[in-house]
Order: sequence, then C-alpha cells, then structure tokens
Amino acid sequence: PLLSEPPPATSPEKTPMSLSDLVHPSPEVAAALRDARPLVALESTIITHGMPYPQNLETALRVEAEVRAHGAVPATMAVIGGRLHAGLTEAELRSLARATKVAKLSRADLAACMATGGTGATTVAATMIAARAAGISVFATGGIGGVHRGAETSFDISADLTELSRTAVTVVAAGAKAIIDVPNTLEVLETMGVTV
Repeated sequence: PLLSEPPPATSPEKTPMSLSDLVHPSPEVAAALRDARPLVALESTIITHGMPYPQNLETALRVEAEVRAHGAVPATMAVIGGRLHAGLTEAELRSLARATKVAKLSRADLAACMATGGTGATTVAATMIAARAAGISVFATGGIGGVHRGAETSFDISADLTELSRTAVTVVAAGAKAIIDVPNTLEVLETMGVTV
C-alpha cells in the first residue's frame, strides 16, 4: 500500500533562518541574557528623529542610567550597517546620536533596512519585534503611536497598534502620544484585544 512506502530520498534542507538569528546583542545584553538578568528594551527614534544633538544623546544616556538604577539592563534597539542591535555600546549611542540619513523603522521597513545594509532607528513597532527576537519581554517608551486625528478619512493608524496585538512583549508607556486621537486609539486597542 502507498502509506507503507518510504518517502522518496531528498537532499538535506538547510534550517530556515529566523530573525533571532540576525540579532546582535551588545556585550552587556548578551551577559544579561546568559545570566537571566532583567532586561528592558528601548527604542531609538527618540535619538535620531525626536531631539537634536546633544539633547538626544543626553536623554538616551539618562534613560539607560534610569533602567540600570532599577536593577535592569537597558537594550536600546537599532539597525546599524544592516545589523539589528539589541543594546548599544556608549560609542554606538554617540555615533547614532550624530548620524544623518537614518531611516525611521517600523515593521514594514525593518527587513529592507537590514537587507540593504542601512542604518535605522526603531519605532515602537520595530522595537517590539526586535525585543521579541532578542528574547526580551519588557519594553519601555514615552508614548505609543495610535489613531491619528482625521483617520476616518486618511486611514492614518500607527502600526504600533497592530504590533501590540500580535507581539508578546509588555510595553510600559505614558500612553498614546499627545497628537493622537486618544479615544479612538483606545477603541482600536480594545477591538484588537490589547489589554490597557
């Protein structure tokens, strides 16, 4: 019978590569992962798109110091030269703070930036993806994106909301950014089953 016949001989297939295979942890993050110490993921768009130099660097260093002061290891996420970094050294932070032509990365942009060897700063959505790939379950940020005012005609809704519904990372934030339509953002989060 057909069911008892052995399967045809095939050549051994390579194991498909996952995003976690492409994550490059900083030495500090690698040690924390190895020792099972608490880690907190941080986004990098505040460094490249949110503030001018040197305030951007000062803020990044202060946020990382605050995470350390509470017993966790900070893991600022960014793509540098096509490599997805989970945690940046101080030299990498300083370089990113002065960099120009840095892409702003969300889910749709992350793979393209990596494939082309680009440099990009992670938004909330991309940071969640990177954190999950790195094995980090907590992410702290100032504010998430959401439903933009006038979205009923523009359909301008942040990818952050979709990512919150699909990626298993706890996001600690002050809420939606001030320019966002907060009631409609909460409505979309409820529709997507995101606990707030």
